[in-house]
Amino acid sequence: MSYNNKNNAYNTISHWQDFKIKIMLEGIIVGIFSGLLIVFYRLALEKAEEFRNKFIVMNSSNILVDIVWFLLLIIGAIIVGKLVENEPMISGSGIPQVEAILRGRLKMNWLPVIIKKFIGGVISIGAGLSLGREGPSIQLGAAVGQGFSKIFKRLKVEERYLITSGASAGLSAAFNAPLAGVMFALEEVHKHFSPLVLFSAMSASLTADVVSRYFFGLSPVFNFQHINLLPLETYGYIIILGIVVGLFGVIYNYSLMNTLKIYEKQKWLSARFKPIIPFVLAGILMIFLPVVLGGGHSIINELISGNFTMKMLLIILFVKFLYSMISFGSGAPGGIFFPLLVLGALTGGIYGKILVHFFSLNPMYVNNFIILAMAGYFAAIVRAPITGSILITEMTGSLTHLLSLSIVSIVAYIVADLLKSEPIYESLLERILKGKNKTVEFENDINKVILEILVPMDSKIEGKQIKDLELPEKCLVVAIKKGEKEIIPRGDTVISSGDFLHILVSESGAAEINECFENNLLLKLNV
Repeated sequence: MSYNNKNNAYNTISHWQDFKIKIMLEGIIVGIFSGLLIVFYRLALEKAEEFRNKFIVMNSSNILVDIVWFLLLIIGAIIVGKLVENEPMISGSGIPQVEAILRGRLKMNWLPVIIKKFIGGVISIGAGLSLGREGPSIQLGAAVGQGFSKIFKRLKVEERYLITSGASAGLSAAFNAPLAGVMFALEEVHKHFSPLVLFSAMSASLTADVVSRYFFGLSPVFNFQHINLLPLETYGYIIILGIVVGLFGVIYNYSLMNTLKIYEKQKWLSARFKPIIPFVLAGILMIFLPVVLGGGHSIINELISGNFTMKMLLIILFVKFLYSMISFGSGAPGGIFFPLLVLGALTGGIYGKILVHFFSLNPMYVNNFIILAMAGYFAAIVRAPITGSILITEMTGSLTHLLSLSIVSIVAYIVADLLKSEPIYESLLERILKGKNKTVEFENDINKVILEILVPMDSKIEGKQIKDLELPEKCLVVAIKKGEKEIIPRGDTVISSGDFLHILVSESGAAEINECFENNLLLKLNV
């Protein structure tokens, strides 16, 4: 090992000792800036939606207004297509891209991503595409975290946590849901519990929530008033609802991935012109069914008030589903969180009305099924049931349905798992990485990072000594955290389930070594 290599490894290890406090403080700073950026993003989306609504009001039998609006939509589509073509990282949700960055599979230029994702998202969602603000918010927050790292020249080991902190802050500020932001980082992004991820994500997420609430107030995103507890005798209906939304979640994932394939097969349609399809459809829908435009917040408000007939609910569900597929498939910047929650709410509303009409359910419980279906739909599609339950709880501002939320989420998760439906973000990530190099090539190989690997119960390495591990080349176990105690390992140190291995690796090999652990060393034993 060269002098530079040794020096870099020494800096990385020494930096790790007081890392927890430092990453918490930096998480607060990232949370402030991420929160301010997402607040600005939400305000811009509100102004864009107000602008769209003015055209909807003026639209009544005015052909000139229609022509002007269609021209604006085509111009907006071309601008968005050009932005995506110049910076592919801003395409779609942004969440799979963030996960790929944290795994070392992709690189991101934080400033262009912030600028172009912001502009592209405002134009796309403002025009009425059925996309959500949460995906862009998460990617914008992650870019802020990376920008902080680059500006202040932090080590790569630190940058990963700052990116995670920013992503958590982005979700927190987007929905005023700080706990969901933290759980999303643990359950979806990193897929394991890590104290360092917890501390950094929580500090950033809570800070961003405070910033967001300063501008938008303390009210939850959805104003469900007077939610009554569901009687125990209705819990059978909850299980059936979990099965229903689990099946619908599988259909959603299948449809979305096939929509992307259909777009991909249109060789004559370049990335620059793909957004024209949903943008033009936005103009048509503005004339015939404007309620399905945008993320769908107004749909849930109308559902809460009970203003839709059964026939109208079925029409909106069908059109919203198709338009969500077409909007996201085009690659326009925008997420799937909010639209899928709306689809879940519509499903719950229909299910509740069926129970009222055919099974004599008290109508005051219909809103409960709207809330439950949102959580179940999320669990089946994203496969993050804890995040979904917490997210819906925070967005509705009520803890009364936490037990029923958990039940419907678990049932929907099991149904999707039995039907072998892949989690949507994993499928999207595989699609993004298809055809790319296995790992990102870095400018040099002297930078070192520390991977934090959790040892699960019944894995291949549980109970083994360090000297017996068949570790990949160019990696070194520098510490093992057992509970709150961190030890320097020796050859005869025994690994137990629940341990966190701190492994020093070169930056360029981090992704490959991480995959080696996930796909080989950490696999469950056959018992």
